Amino acid sequence: MTLAEYRRKRGEPVLPEEHADAHAEKHPGVLEYTQIGLILFVITAIEVGIYYVGLGFNALVVSLLVLSLIKFTLVVAWFMHLRFDNKLFMTLFVTGLFTALIVFTVVLAVLHGQLV
Repeated sequence: MTLAEYRRKRGEPVLPEEHADAHAEKHPGVLEYTQIGLILFVITAIEVGIYYVGLGFNALVVSLLVLSLIKFTLVVAWFMHLRFDNKLFMTLFVTGLFTALIVFTVVLAVLHGQLV
């Protein structure tokens, strides 16, 4: 069921076609999706490379978390289309991400960095 069908079923107004067309124009094309995919690939390659460099535990965890945050932001913004939607949705995702990071940091602090 699409959002338009759901709204019709509930008796809510559906966006006129001109609004839908204007919204669709904001979305990226194939070239931009390919560029984002390549950026994600490069970041993943850097993450794998960092693991094999032999950094200390703290430097490894911090660098991998930072790179993961960048990848998370790219995926949420472009592939989940939150960049083009209401800012509330992006705020909810970012708030959840920061909450998870805070919980993860507290667990690491309580366990003194010893997850195993």
